Amino acid sequence: MPSHSPYRKTNATSWQGRGHRIGVAALLAFALASCGLFGDRGPVKIAAIGPLNAAANPLNGELSTANAALLNATSQGLISYDGEGQIDTGLADRWTVTADGRSYIFRLREAKWADGRKVNAEEVAAILRSYLAPRSRHMFKDDFPEIETIKAMTDTVIEIRLEVPQPAMLELLAQPSMAIVNKGIGWGPMRARRIGRARLLSPVPDPLAEDPEAAEAAANDPAASIELVGTSPEGALARFKNGYADGVIGGRFSTLPYFVSSNVGRSRLVVDPVPGLFGLSIVKADGFLAIDTNREALSRAIRRDRLIEAFGLTEWQPQISLRPALYARDGGPAPLVPAWADYDDASRQAQAKRVVDAWRSSGREIAPLRIAVPNWPGGRILFAYIAADLAAIGVESQRVGMNDAADLKLIDEVMPNDDALWALRRLSCRRDTLCNREAQNLIDQATANIDIGQRAQQVGEAEAVLARYAPFIPLATPLRWSVASQRLTGLRANGRAQHPLNHLIARAN
Repeated sequence: MPSHSPYRKTNATSWQGRGHRIGVAALLAFALASCGLFGDRGPVKIAAIGPLNAAANPLNGELSTANAALLNATSQGLISYDGEGQIDTGLADRWTVTADGRSYIFRLREAKWADGRKVNAEEVAAILRSYLAPRSRHMFKDDFPEIETIKAMTDTVIEIRLEVPQPAMLELLAQPSMAIVNKGIGWGPMRARRIGRARLLSPVPDPLAEDPEAAEAAANDPAASIELVGTSPEGALARFKNGYADGVIGGRFSTLPYFVSSNVGRSRLVVDPVPGLFGLSIVKADGFLAIDTNREALSRAIRRDRLIEAFGLTEWQPQISLRPALYARDGGPAPLVPAWADYDDASRQAQAKRVVDAWRSSGREIAPLRIAVPNWPGGRILFAYIAADLAAIGVESQRVGMNDAADLKLIDEVMPNDDALWALRRLSCRRDTLCNREAQNLIDQATANIDIGQRAQQVGEAEAVLARYAPFIPLATPLRWSVASQRLTGLRANGRAQHPLNHLIARAN
């Protein structure tokens, strides 16, 4: 991959050495610096892949990268992630966990909503309760099964009470989707105003500052601001390449081919080593897919190393277990490796083909499998390799959109916390997964169990049942990538794929 762009920017640098144009170059450089296009004292410019909607709300489901970044900056949750993917303060500047692990108590900082009203704990508690309400479409609604109550203890103190301890609770609360947004109004730590298609974000002045005017002036310093725009992957990379963006966030496997074709230097690519789920969920157990042995045969047939190599990124790794290999709560148990893992690709495909042939030998047909993947270049590449492997064992397939009727559908999600149960809950009895009652009962028992040893055993048993049931074909780890200029020393790879805008500012040169 080229280490630099073949195109030259028409700026002062590219004009140097042409004696008769030195004066023009100086004027041009001054003009560019004055308008903040390329000057280090101007706002940091971030291009996020995806739509940017100032009215986006976590209640309505998964957020685009641009909307998540905007909400995380203007309506941060009780706590947050820093640029290293570690827990940081948010609306709460202090918190305590009781000795029994069942009560999380948060003390809110002095803060005001964007309309000037003071933030109080009862409003915040109501917002959090609304996220977990039955009619909510919040993406993490089902990941808080341990919560018993969320209530305001005083005007500035909130308690989240759990039925059983959940050591990974803070990691969930720090997710951008847990932003505290009140009917479209945020509290900070940044405030936004519209500039064309972009949003200009500047720090909220410290309400406790001894000199309010000085605090306001510091907050309005252009170098402390961020200009955020939501755009297409090719648009984001073009902005970066042409100097109109200091960074690009929100890259996934589906958009990686745009980076490859952009000729942006490989040294500018930031790949997050994230655990999670990336594979095909069996949506309907009909016909050939009604038999667990048949579903497992499909998983055996896919040559994962070959598929991953097609994308040319060594950081992206294949995965064959249902649970991610990283971040196991309580230190275990280790993810269950399927029995066929020790066989080479040719042997696996031969085994899978015998299953298919046995099905057809009894006079039963196999309808082409509808596989839902994103309609981006990466999605089309992924489908082509999967379709070829399935065709090799005698199973035809067709590509459909993510919102179309499908037999198999791609799940591409980063693990939001260190709970060993997260992946099993995600793959059991959800809207886009099959449902095995035995596995679900074991998951429910493990969720409610406060004995660490018993809980680990139940996690292992639930995983074994799901593995035999084969509701999911794991393919790889999730892929999350960004692009950063030298100015963005705060945009660093981390295991949560979290790149909060306010921390990009803190480390900018």
